Amino acid sequence: MELISDLKKGDRHAIAKAISIIENNKDESKKLIKKIFKETGNSIIIGITGPAGAGKSSLINKTVLELKKLGTLSAVLAIDPTSHVSGGAILGDRVRMIESTDSGIYIRSIASRGASGAISHSIRNSIRILEYGGFDPIIIESVGAGQTEIEISNIADITVVVFNPNTGDSIQTIKAGLTEIGDIYIVNKSDLDGASQLYDAVQDYIGTTSDKITVLKTSTKTNEGISKFAKKLKELMKEKQKTKKEKEIQRLEFELKDIVLNNIKEKIDSMLDNEIHDKYLKLIQSKKMTTLDAADKIAKSIIKD
Repeated sequence: MELISDLKKGDRHAIAKAISIIENNKDESKKLIKKIFKETGNSIIIGITGPAGAGKSSLINKTVLELKKLGTLSAVLAIDPTSHVSGGAILGDRVRMIESTDSGIYIRSIASRGASGAISHSIRNSIRILEYGGFDPIIIESVGAGQTEIEISNIADITVVVFNPNTGDSIQTIKAGLTEIGDIYIVNKSDLDGASQLYDAVQDYIGTTSDKITVLKTSTKTNEGISKFAKKLKELMKEKQKTKKEKEIQRLEFELKDIVLNNIKEKIDSMLDNEIHDKYLKLIQSKKMTTLDAADKIAKSIIKD
């Protein structure tokens, strides 16, 4: 298959085509992943997450250029929020990262398409495409949707949480659970007022949870801390590679469960769209049956089938 051969060479047109297949063609996607599956699961995955407006895209743009100087071939998958109304997505991250794109780093925006949390349904297999194409690390920029971003840690080997002084609820967000997932915490836009206070607050709070966690200040405007951040990532990549096989086993277990549950949900959704469902819905609407009793009846009919 010519596509597979071109993917192995890291051909960008082939990678773009393969990821489009992953996103849009379920049957062809299965065939494609089956051909490359054995040669995936080896790249380090870096998750970059944090509140919207933290400056993640600009930070990634600068950092991958520094990582390139350290001998890595990075790829970035930027997950954009999908509109609940139109189904469209902004897909603007490639514009914000044009500097790194011009330097040979692969950038792709992927619409979340209603996936739970920060992770798109197609993200795992898009990662596999990039792994097969020789990219390592692969950086995932999450949608920035709040506490649901914790889901990114189920995919990433290294998780980076980004804040900035303009995010008024940063400390609340820190306390809301993001301290449980990060390997590195970044106070970005450190050239702005309030950055030092936020840095001290993060350091004080994070410092009580683990001595293995790193807290850094960065600025894409002044380049403060960018090189230090990249070096820390490279150091962690080497460290995480030692436990990569164990992490991959856990990741596959989580992925299998996620796919099975999703398949069951799709099956149930299709089964609910039938005469039995309509019959009980009418009984509820006419107040002849409660929603609880109707749900029990429908569930029993599904299980029986």
